[in-house]
Amino acid sequence: MMRSEAQTVEDYLAELPPERRAVLQAVRQVILANLPSGYEEVINWGMITYQVPLETFPHTYNKKPLMYAALASQKHHMSLYLTGIYMDDAARQEFESAYRASGKRFDMGKSCVRFRKLDDLPLELIGQAIARWPVEEFVAAIGRVRSARAAKAEK
Repeated sequence: MMRSEAQTVEDYLAELPPERRAVLQAVRQVILANLPSGYEEVINWGMITYQVPLETFPHTYNKKPLMYAALASQKHHMSLYLTGIYMDDAARQEFESAYRASGKRFDMGKSCVRFRKLDDLPLELIGQAIARWPVEEFVAAIGRVRSARAAKAEK
């Protein structure tokens, strides 16, 4: 499955093969157990998405909610998108070091961690990554990143 047309998380999970469903449900439970309050779980961009509601932060460039994290079943692997980790160089380096130190299989894409089975993920580290950014801090960090990019573009 590449991009789902499901409208609910339950429908998304129901259309997966049983082995993938079990893995994504387990990762989802880690996310939900560690997700700071204020984020919402929805289907967006064809995957399970954890986002800042527009009511909380309406000032997005594309008029869509800010994605904080997402979980997807791709054709050859599953993906965990961690915007809070990938937008901050120090957070990304810390995450990558801890991931490698865990001894788990590390397969990082441009903005995601790819995995084929649950055992590929250090679940405690995933929980810490999810818990890292309360909504207000995430929104402020996004603002700093955008300001830095705009200043760099002006040079």
